[in-house]
Amino acid sequence: MNETFSVDGRVFGPRGLMVIAELGTSHNGGLDKAKEMAAAAAEAGADCIKTQMVFAAEILHPNTGDVPLPGGSIRLYDRFKALEAPPEFYRDLKEYVESLGMLFLCTPFGLKSAGILRELGPKMVKIASPELNFTALLREIAGWGLPVLLSSGVSTLADIDEALAITKTREGDGQNDGKICLLHCVTSYPAPETEFNLRVLRSLRAVFGVSVGLSDHSLDPELVPALAVSQGAALVEKHFCLSESGGGLDDPIALPPPLFARMVRAIREAAAAGPEETLAKYIRERGEARVAAVLGTGVKEPAPSERANYRRTNRSIHAARDIQRGETIGPGDFAVLRTEKILRPGLEPRWEPFIAGRTARDFIPAGEGIRFEDI
Repeated sequence: MNETFSVDGRVFGPRGLMVIAELGTSHNGGLDKAKEMAAAAAEAGADCIKTQMVFAAEILHPNTGDVPLPGGSIRLYDRFKALEAPPEFYRDLKEYVESLGMLFLCTPFGLKSAGILRELGPKMVKIASPELNFTALLREIAGWGLPVLLSSGVSTLADIDEALAITKTREGDGQNDGKICLLHCVTSYPAPETEFNLRVLRSLRAVFGVSVGLSDHSLDPELVPALAVSQGAALVEKHFCLSESGGGLDDPIALPPPLFARMVRAIREAAAAGPEETLAKYIRERGEARVAAVLGTGVKEPAPSERANYRRTNRSIHAARDIQRGETIGPGDFAVLRTEKILRPGLEPRWEPFIAGRTARDFIPAGEGIRFEDI
């Protein structure tokens, strides 16, 4: 059973955690702002800078409509379209981040962004929670032989097991030992602290034999991150911003530099103190009942605040255009996308190879999920 994972010759684990500053898309596609954020995160104690490579068409269908986010409901497809950046943006940001002595991390959301990212020569890669079931993307990433951070929000044990089977990260597969970190996450924004169920970190490590970490969307800079360390986290990822009113999609739940630095101190102190002292400290400061609620039962299941998102923020197969009754479905007529709120979910992505060549039983509107009964 691995407690640690390795990246570029550096080993991270519960006594020496990686702290990731998630810029996401909060730079709004501006390289100067992204560099300013990276420098501020480095000053605040981050080990790694993470961003996201966004191409709207490989995430959502235009008919997805408005999606509720921390800053309010927006037409997310259009916002993602506006955030698209050329490969040079990521290349220049990677070079700058590495010049600061930090690791660069980027999340691809589909095969196009994955192909661009691979050309940049990353040292590791992150799969976001909604893409945990994106079979084709997981297979592509598995072929790179790089360390993988696999986020597991709004998922079940079966979902995680299938994803790990594809990425070949089970204990005993020598070529990938120490190259996986399974991230516990609650995919609501903000995520209630009492729904984090942090004991699940130990459960996930015991069941899957890989190192574990935390992708945190809670608002308190200390409580959830420090308690995650007490439960064996090898890394903590947290959204970072220059200002909570900076205009980025995730800025309302992100930590500005002073609060991010406070989180880093709390994490390092917890790692040095060990589990027992850390738990005792937070029981004294926050109360036994609150700490117990944050630690939870250790049983892996979607948190109450994210249950309605299951099979909606995850990927499924959707019609790329209006498909008429009796039409033969071609390779470009469907895509593996997030469903979100108003469209219906389709088949799991693992069925993607079997869709082309099928005949539509009934009319399938553009954007809607393609189900067994539709073909």
